[in-house]
Amino acid sequence: MTMVKFIFFFVALYFASSNATPRFANYIQDHMVLQRAPQRAVVWGFGDTSKVTTLRMNNKIYTTMSRSELANDLGESIWSVTLDPISDDGPYDIHVSQPLANGSLVTIILHDILFGDVWICSGQSNMQMAVIDIFNATEEINNAGNYPKIRVFTAALKPSDTPIEELLGIEENWSVASPQSIGGASFSYMSAVCWLYGRQIHEALGGRPIGLIATSWGGTAIELWMPPPALHDCGISTNEKVPLQSYDKSTEIISLSNSNLFNAMIYPFTRMVVYGSIWYQGESNSEYNTDKYACTFAKMIGSWRQTWNQRTNGITDVQFPFGFVQLSTWSNSSAKVGGFPIIRWHQTFDVGYVPNNVVPKVFMAVALDLRDDPNGIHPRTKHDVGYRLSRSGLAVAYNQPVEYQGPIVSNVVYTTGSRTVNITYTGVQNIELRNPNGFEVCCQGNRCNVEGFWEAASISSKNALTITVTVSPSCVGQRLFGIRYLWRETPCPFKEAALYSYTDPNLPSPPYMKVF
Repeated sequence: MTMVKFIFFFVALYFASSNATPRFANYIQDHMVLQRAPQRAVVWGFGDTSKVTTLRMNNKIYTTMSRSELANDLGESIWSVTLDPISDDGPYDIHVSQPLANGSLVTIILHDILFGDVWICSGQSNMQMAVIDIFNATEEINNAGNYPKIRVFTAALKPSDTPIEELLGIEENWSVASPQSIGGASFSYMSAVCWLYGRQIHEALGGRPIGLIATSWGGTAIELWMPPPALHDCGISTNEKVPLQSYDKSTEIISLSNSNLFNAMIYPFTRMVVYGSIWYQGESNSEYNTDKYACTFAKMIGSWRQTWNQRTNGITDVQFPFGFVQLSTWSNSSAKVGGFPIIRWHQTFDVGYVPNNVVPKVFMAVALDLRDDPNGIHPRTKHDVGYRLSRSGLAVAYNQPVEYQGPIVSNVVYTTGSRTVNITYTGVQNIELRNPNGFEVCCQGNRCNVEGFWEAASISSKNALTITVTVSPSCVGQRLFGIRYLWRETPCPFKEAALYSYTDPNLPSPPYMKVF
């Protein structure tokens, strides 16, 4: 036997016979939130192989056997306990015990555990953007201590070529909401959109505990967050290198491979039962695989849901609620069309609104009217984003009777050669017409597929839920190719879109496109 083989054999024998001390998975920590009833939470960790593992909580005892196979290079095996449904908030302490080979019993303890709803917050830089980076940050941070039943956690930016069980790094351990835990460094912790969404859900649900897990990375394309089968469904290679989009020219540009962030920053959490997820991403796909985004977004959502459901043994809902922020703005001018309008449309799976029947239980916040000059691609107007997304979440994820969307197109009536187009809306009691701008028409046939042939068209009247758009003079008497609304990268000044809900003026109508 060669020396190298001997050393390898010795190490393997050591690991196979070692007495691993029980521990919790690295994101199972004091102060965390576990998923409340009616779902059953899962507590898991590592220890020795084939050992009786006992969990005690609130005078209830659970017993399981750790797995016989090794889970990592440390010679550890996985143990996992599924709790009964817990309705009371807590706090609880959780004790886990496992015997060692010498007969001694090792007990590890989780302290101050609450039971509530756990939300995953992911995406790129607008999700990573911290509370400290937004408008009214000081007030928001100073008030964070008023919400001790909100707990926050932030994963570190670490990729992996293969799916892994534990996080490779942690930016912020589970923490009780406080000025310190919410007011971390710029683009570090806590995610502003994640926090504002969670805070407003928490308030609306009467103070229910909320656990917020922020796991996002600026400049990343959606392909990095997808497992290989989902990529294949969209005709995308798993071996493709994807450069991270840089918004700061001084930032070093690095490349990651597809699925790297799913493997390292999503997959580890999929042993944990969650209530839902929110997502803010798409900027990096406005010039990369843009035409595939309707597929990649749908397949990513489906793959996350399926993976969580399978790895929690069917406990996490296979159609858990998934919310997203429709792309906001970038340029400080309304002249550019660019790829943002296409991504916004694909984010709705080419329907124009959610929820719809293409991918169930999806909700969104419209954000294209929240322009923030000169901040460009990172608008500081995140309080409005949090409000709009939380309204949608309350309606779709919690079935609360709240108004959550602006006017949604239900019917478009146009007769060839007509001077007008009549558009009827639904989803609101009435429409606030803030100005006549934002619509465009094109009557140049197939040339309308190229920018430069679309012309402005004004809203000339409103009657209840129907508006009338007068076509441009050059198109009168000709057949319209199509009509579109807010089809620009930055389509309007701050909160100056044309159409909003009359009863909630902070809910704008989403962008729209129709080809006749």
